[in-house]
Amino acid sequence: MSGRANETVALEEAQPAPRVQTRPAHASHAGEPLRIVTYNIHGAVGTDGKRSGARIAEVISALNADVVALQEVPLGGAASIDILRELQDLTGMHAVPGPTLDGPDRRFGNAVLTNLPVRAIRTLDLSFGSREARGALDVDIDTGNGLMRIVATHLGLSARERRAQVRLLLEAFDTPELPVILLGDLNEWFVWGWPMRALLTRFGRVAAPRTFPSRFPTFALDRVWVHPAARLVDIQVDKSRPARIASDHLPLVARVLR
Repeated sequence: MSGRANETVALEEAQPAPRVQTRPAHASHAGEPLRIVTYNIHGAVGTDGKRSGARIAEVISALNADVVALQEVPLGGAASIDILRELQDLTGMHAVPGPTLDGPDRRFGNAVLTNLPVRAIRTLDLSFGSREARGALDVDIDTGNGLMRIVATHLGLSARERRAQVRLLLEAFDTPELPVILLGDLNEWFVWGWPMRALLTRFGRVAAPRTFPSRFPTFALDRVWVHPAARLVDIQVDKSRPARIASDHLPLVARVLR
């Protein structure tokens, strides 16, 4: 893959952590679509200003997801909390961190939770100039019907930044061997801007329910793109009361064929 930082770790036996909560075992049925979620958790700070990993875990558990891509995740450090570890403990899902800020005092960035075996992990540095560090977490999961590539990202706030980041992502996808799901908070407010047009050209048109702000969803900042497009069954947004409170974004849920 392209990028300034690219680390690949092959996991020979990356099995999910033991579950804490009882959840449906739908993931073991090879014929059923996967439930893939993207969720910007806003550091686990809700719309009431309170930080609660337990509320985020409640929302995630209710979705019965196979894979959850998370953005704005506190990942620990000497002076910071580790929300991802808490989510792993509460949901029983295997956690894969993808820090974009990785210092001794604070680690922060993307993450993936999954109840499926993880076979490989890569990272892509999408940082742009002096702006906030950005990246993508690129994970191969075993669906029971072959491998699938999950690319979880959180793009920047400026248009120039997003253009550069989408170019890097599209270069990274120039490998047709595996099905690819690109998902995350794209921060793209302009539907007809170059980043969105480039992604439409690569992945095709998909539903884009509004996810932000969570109390009164107005903007479709969070997206799920699937290639081949025929694998996508549908996309829905979780508008439950817990989801409206737990974060300033709503979770986006896609069903994808294995």
